[in-house]
Amino acid sequence: MPHEDGFFTPFHLDVPQRDLDDLAERLRRTRWAPDVPGTGWERGVPTSYLRGLAEYWADGFDWREQEAELNALPQFTASVDGTRLHFLHVRSAEPDATPLLLLHGWPCSVVDFLDLVGPLTDPVAHGGAAGDAFHLVIPSLPGYGFSGPPPGPGWTDGRAAAALAELMARLGYDSYGVQGGDVGAFLAPLVARAAPGAVRGVHVNALVTFPTGDPAVMAALTEDERGRLARMKTWQEDQGAYMQLQGTRPQTLAALLHDSPAGWLAWIVERFKEWTDPAAELPEDAVPRDRILANAAVYWLTGTAGPAAHTYFERFHDPAMWALKAPGTTPTAVAVFPTDLSIRPFAEAVHRVVRWTEFPRGGHFAALETPGPLVADLREFFRSLR
Repeated sequence: MPHEDGFFTPFHLDVPQRDLDDLAERLRRTRWAPDVPGTGWERGVPTSYLRGLAEYWADGFDWREQEAELNALPQFTASVDGTRLHFLHVRSAEPDATPLLLLHGWPCSVVDFLDLVGPLTDPVAHGGAAGDAFHLVIPSLPGYGFSGPPPGPGWTDGRAAAALAELMARLGYDSYGVQGGDVGAFLAPLVARAAPGAVRGVHVNALVTFPTGDPAVMAALTEDERGRLARMKTWQEDQGAYMQLQGTRPQTLAALLHDSPAGWLAWIVERFKEWTDPAAELPEDAVPRDRILANAAVYWLTGTAGPAAHTYFERFHDPAMWALKAPGTTPTAVAVFPTDLSIRPFAEAVHRVVRWTEFPRGGHFAALETPGPLVADLREFFRSLR
């Protein structure tokens, strides 16, 4: 792979100590909102919980440890369509490894995939077969984290997907797979549409599906599918406020999230409470506390909480995103975890679903919560496409 030839530049993460000191000082000086006596998470993140997490972020969490873990992997930046893309590029020692593009979601980052790198690139050392190896490309999505803010508006999901397909082409991958969850589950099928001759398979989790409007399809829904549809309605009514704000007034929200790390932490830790395995009482019972805070730190230290929110505005206001399309033709696998609201007949109206796997435990953040089952599902799916 060429390095400093105008396409790719090696990237090393070294956050200035003054930025870490500023973060800790801001957290220590937070003006805490009082809790309403007798209430809990049903009104949002309780200050009694948030304060302890923020105190740990300020004085217990070790960013340098997370930084070193990232720097242990090859990282690069590239200029694509006028914006900077940051990505990890970890090649397997297996010569016939399958190239795989891994796409994170919101409010996450490349940190999500750190525990997948070893099992995916070196399966033999992790209980797998050599034929299940992958070469990994793990980008920070446009507008997120180390990719930094785009230079202007117009970065729709379609444009982001085209940029990611261009990145893979420049890396010399003319046949590869794509995996994504959350926002990544929106983008992965779009990458396949942008590069239909190159993407051999799409694997998604936390896939959002929408009713087709076909009365026959609605009438044929199973009891479980009707339950998911009811939960989707409840989610829209009770948990979708974050999406409406990011999709309609991101700049107003950015003023809050850019200035207060405690406010930013509350904004995202609520997602880790509501979207993780229902058996988890607290967010860190499902996702390691340091991984939650590493994701929070990536956005804070790069100043991208606002730019990431603006990607929701682009999605909400992009006619192409919601226009009727012919079903995709790329083989698609859907992994469904307990908090996911994916409904198969709705997915099949849009995607060429060839694999549908429902898991008994885990949640929205599969790469962080249940990396083992996710890796196994990826191996089995792409094995079937050889």
